[in-house]
Amino acid sequence: MADTSLSTTARTASTGRARRGSGIKAYLNRSEAARGYLLMSPTLLILTIGIIIPSMILFVMSLWQRDGFGFDMTPTLTNYFRVWNEPVFGTLLQRSFWISGVATVVTVLLCYPMAYYVAFHVHRNKMMWIILMTLPFWTSYLLRVFAWKVILGYEGVINSGLMSVGLIEAPLEFLLYSQTAVVITLAHAWAAFAILPLYVSLEKIDKSLLEAATDLGDGPVARFFRITLPLSMPGVIAATFLIFIPTTGDYITPALLGGPDGAMIGNFVQLQFGAVNNWPMGATLAIVLMFWIALIALVFLFVIRQAEKRIA
Repeated sequence: MADTSLSTTARTASTGRARRGSGIKAYLNRSEAARGYLLMSPTLLILTIGIIIPSMILFVMSLWQRDGFGFDMTPTLTNYFRVWNEPVFGTLLQRSFWISGVATVVTVLLCYPMAYYVAFHVHRNKMMWIILMTLPFWTSYLLRVFAWKVILGYEGVINSGLMSVGLIEAPLEFLLYSQTAVVITLAHAWAAFAILPLYVSLEKIDKSLLEAATDLGDGPVARFFRITLPLSMPGVIAATFLIFIPTTGDYITPALLGGPDGAMIGNFVQLQFGAVNNWPMGATLAIVLMFWIALIALVFLFVIRQAEKRIA
């Protein structure tokens, strides 16, 4: 009887596991969301390890205080109150958003025609064109920044060329160690991240829509603003985020080309973690920067959606 009872229990447990297994499979087969999360699980794991956990560590560290050569780990909001009350931090944030915003607009405006030409006017070897457009960006980011420092310098290519033809008598001082130099360098350095999403978005546009608009009497300008631009907005939005978010926290370009007027919040964060050795304040500035970037992104998406609803 005991053996029979044990075998019955084992069969019952096995049947229960089989039912649970079949239930999970059935749930995955029925639910598209569950299958999507299952496919995204490796990516979510990487995001958790590489972004979420470090962000949590930064937030905890931002609640500390510097204490001599060490840190007082008693949680406090003193650093956040300091960032809020001292004008220098607000000035750095505003300047960072301004420089990054201008660089983003300039980059998208310059890259859109290139992506448009490849998508609509190149019919053979499109991949080769994409490779050629992104070829300059295969070199080191730091090398490209140093190259722009040489180009924009007082004795650089631009000043030397203008002086040689007699257009200017002295070097243009605003080209180097200024916000202009930072914007130019950022626009060039991140152009590849704008060209690719713009090209993909433009390439997906159904060409028959443009032919239909032509048959209805629309000219090239009307076709662009009524069909091409609205349908390519996902690429424009993606390019905007891909440029604006990382350039806001950039510190290499402002450090090498910005000068006193071109310093950004990233330079101050790097200074806190480096020479000043005030990690809690550096973590606080990083958290505040992430908060404002997230807020600006949400407002931008809200405005875009409201505009799309009005157009529809």
